[in-house]
Amino acid sequence: MPPLPCPFEKRFPSQFNRDDAFYMNLAYNQAIDAWRQDEVPIGAVIEVGGEVIASAHNTVEGSHDPTAHAEMLALTQAAAKLGDWRLEGATVYVTKEPCPMCSGAMLMSRVKRVCYAVPDPKMGCLGGATNLNDLPRVNHHVELTSGGVLENECRELLQAFFKLKRSTSDE
Repeated sequence: MPPLPCPFEKRFPSQFNRDDAFYMNLAYNQAIDAWRQDEVPIGAVIEVGGEVIASAHNTVEGSHDPTAHAEMLALTQAAAKLGDWRLEGATVYVTKEPCPMCSGAMLMSRVKRVCYAVPDPKMGCLGGATNLNDLPRVNHHVELTSGGVLENECRELLQAFFKLKRSTSDE
C-alpha cells in the first residue's frame, strides 16, 4: 500500500529569529517527512550554539528497527558530528514527548535541554507517564520545556495521521 497523502505543508521559519519556535518548525518538517514515508510523524532536531547539528524523523516501519525513533537517530547523528557521545550544550527539539528509551538516551548522553511540543501521558517519560528526570539517583538532569511550542500544530499532525490510518484500515 502506498504512503498516505500528507495534507500538511512544510514550514519555513525565518532565519533571523532562532528561538524555540524556529527549531520546532524544523522538527515539524521532519515529522512531515516521516508521514510521507508512512512513518509515525515525529521529528527531532538537535541544536548546539545556534547551529543545527542533527535532524531526523521516525523510520521504525521502513527500517524494521524498534529503536529508529527520531530522537535516537538524531542523537546518533549529533554524537558523530561532535565526535563525542557527550552532548553537553545540546538542545533537542522533538514534536512529541520522548518515550522511555529516548528519554533515557537523552539523560545518558548528557543533553542540556529538551523541548517537546506534545505531551504524552501514556508513554512520555519527561513529565507525561513518568519523569526520568526525577529519579533520585540519576547523575544528570535535562532542562525541560514541555508543551506550548507548536503544540497544537504537532498534535493536529499526529491526530490526522492516526485518523487516516484507522479509516484506511477499516476499508
